[in-house]
This record gives sequence, C-alpha cells and structure tokens, in this order.
Amino acid sequence: MQAGTLYIVSTPIGNLEDITFRAVNVLKAVQLIASEDTRHTHVLLQHYNINTPQTSYHDHNKEEKGEILISKLKEGNDIALVSDAGTPGISDPGYYIINRAIEEGIMISPIPGPTASIAALSISGLPTDSFVFEGFLPVKKTARQKKLKGLSTEHRTIILFEAPQRLLKTLEDIKEILGERRIVITRELTKLFEEIIRGRVSEVIAKTADRRLKGEITIILEGAKVENEVEVINLHDYLKMLIDEKGLSLKDAVIKASADLDVPRNKVYKEAINLVS
Repeated sequence: MQAGTLYIVSTPIGNLEDITFRAVNVLKAVQLIASEDTRHTHVLLQHYNINTPQTSYHDHNKEEKGEILISKLKEGNDIALVSDAGTPGISDPGYYIINRAIEEGIMISPIPGPTASIAALSISGLPTDSFVFEGFLPVKKTARQKKLKGLSTEHRTIILFEAPQRLLKTLEDIKEILGERRIVITRELTKLFEEIIRGRVSEVIAKTADRRLKGEITIILEGAKVENEVEVINLHDYLKMLIDEKGLSLKDAVIKASADLDVPRNKVYKEAINLVS
C-alpha cells in the first residue's frame, strides 16, 4: 500500500482571506486535518465550507499523537498539518512530525502561504537582503539576556517573536545589552487592529510602557553595525561591493549602506548616483 502525503499547509495569520486557493483545495481533499487548536481552525474551515475531520496535534501530545498520524499516513491517508496561524513547523510542534515523516520515507508537500516573520520584515524598513529568525527568546531573564549577548555581534536584521505580557521586559533587556538600535514592533498583522510601532528602542519602550498590548507580536531588530569603526569603510567602495558583488539593486544598496554605515540616506544616494553615472 502506498503511503499518503503529509501536507504542510500555511493558514492566515489574521485576515481569513489571506489563504491560497490551493490551501483551501488541499484542506478539502485530505482525509484528516491535524490542528494545533481544533477550535481555532474550525473558524477557518467553517468560513470556507470545509468539512474535513480534525484531530488535535500540539506541543503537549506531539509524540503520542505524532505516532498515530504516522500510522494513518502509512495506511494511505493524506493529512494536512496546520498551526493556529501562519506556516507550520516555525516555532511550533510541526517540527517533530515532519522529521518522523522523513524518517519513515513519507512524502511531505509544502503548501506555502502567510508567515508573520516575513510579513513583518517586509514592512519594517530595515535591511531585508540578509536576516536571521530567532523565534521566541527565553522566558527567564538570565537566559534571555545571555541569548541577547550572543546576538550582540549579529550584523543581519534579527526577527523575534514575543508574548505581549513579556514585551516590555524584552525591550528593556534589548536596550541594556544591544543599545539604541532601530526596532519595529508589529502586532495583530492583517487583523482589524493591526499596529506597527517604529523607532529607537527607548522610543518604542516609551510608546508601549503604559499600554496592555494584546495579540501576536513580531519584533524586527536592526543588526549590529558593520565593523566597530565605520569611518574606515569607504562609502564608494562599499556601495560598489553591494552592487557588483552582492548583486543588489541601486535602491537596495542605498538602503543597506545607509543602515550599515549609519550614513544619511540622501548622502548615500548621491554617492550611488555618482557611482553608476
């Protein structure tokens, strides 16, 4: 008997219309949907008139339920894995069953779609040509600060998730350890109360300190500057390297050089025009 396929289905991070036609069709066609929270997924299924049965698959039952799902896949059943929002396997228990399916030689097919990390990065205004996703920072202060110290020399844009009740503590740790970097806080992306908060770390702390924020939060944090002594870097040469060697467009090279070297963008743009003229 041929084994079924495990579909990794991306679902909306907020607005129910942010789902692909293919995702809807797959959810209708499979024999079973493994959901992080069946009640949450039921809202989506009802909206699109999808009657496929669900079963719960979450962090607390991933090993026991994972083996049951693997058995069903071996019996020829197609299964769709969904998380509460976004792409399964990113900061959720999907990682476990995906690896079990790989071990068993079961076909896995991605059904791409929304993910909060990339949605937030795309509107952040921070460099997008190179970035690192770190997920949730540790809950305990000591471990969280240790993690941030490890990121202190990371030059790439940093993407983090955080719970609203821990946001202020995390921002204070970021300020203490990483300093006054540019930062963007996104909340409830694509939902009715979508909010984007930008500024230096202390500015964002001031904007959020007296508020009780709710919903999913993604943090986009500026990476460390290139070299400690940016003065030694020739702007002309750096732009040439970004365009000729890295293959960046003129616009993207200007944005990155301005951020990396902490040089006003209009000055960088003038130099870039001289470079290509």
